[in-house]
Formats: sequence, structure tokens, C-alpha cells
Amino acid sequence: MFYRPGLWPNEFFTRIDALFIGRKSYEIAQQYANSNNGEMIPGMPEMTEYVFSKTLKSVKEGAVIIANDSISEARRIKELPGKDIWLYGGASLTEVFMKEGLVDELWLSVHPILLGSGKQLFQSYGHRTHLTLLESKTYETGLVSLRYGIKNIA
Repeated sequence: MFYRPGLWPNEFFTRIDALFIGRKSYEIAQQYANSNNGEMIPGMPEMTEYVFSKTLKSVKEGAVIIANDSISEARRIKELPGKDIWLYGGASLTEVFMKEGLVDELWLSVHPILLGSGKQLFQSYGHRTHLTLLESKTYETGLVSLRYGIKNIA
């Protein structure tokens, strides 16, 4: 879970009404929610959760499994009226959506800790993408939040 102190839930949650999440991130989030009064993130409002998985057979009530033709489904959902969609966690899902031009903004958090291992977020992305810094904020914890607009070049 990542958490931006001072940003949740007010500012960020007013911008979104749907969540795209991969299977691994969904399972981790549900484990956390099960031990925290059902809340994936404290104060997170109700929103439509789309879980991208070819293996899950069921998800919590109100969530939707996207198992087939995930790119077409993501494009269709993105075109529906409403607010922004939060692509939550999952390096694999993020990589696929980035390659397909489905990500309009990146909101990255740099935490003041070096882990030394883990999966790179853009491991095999394969091409340059121009970013425009839209917002940055430094918190007293040392966390830095960076919000970038993405210029997809065809």
C-alpha cells in the first residue's frame, strides 16, 4: 500500500470514481481490508473496482472481473462518463496500459528508503515517453509526490 500523508482522502479521492487493479494487488489489498474493517485504504469512498485477472473466479461484491480482452475493456470503461480512473499498483498491469497509451498521468511517490530489490516499474517498456511535471509536493516524512502528464507519441 502506498499512502500520501495529507492527500488522502480529500484531494485525491475527489478526482476518481473507479479503480483498475491487477490480481496480485487486489489480493494484497483484500488481505489488508479484511483486517481493517473492510477498508482497503482508510477513508476511501465507494467506487467501482475493476480487477484484471485471468485466474480469479470471484471478487468482492460490487467489484468486476475483467478476464478477457482487457485492453478493449479498459478502453471502453475509460470512455464511460465519470471521473478519473485510478490504476492501483501492479507493475505488469501498469506496463501493459502504458504500452497501449491508456495512462494519461503518472502519480509517483518516492519514499525515503532503498529496498535493494524488487520489480522495476518500467522494466521492458521499450520506448521514450515525454512527461510534463504537473505537480510536486514534499512531505515532512521525506516522501516526495510527483504528478506527471504523459504525452503519448504515435
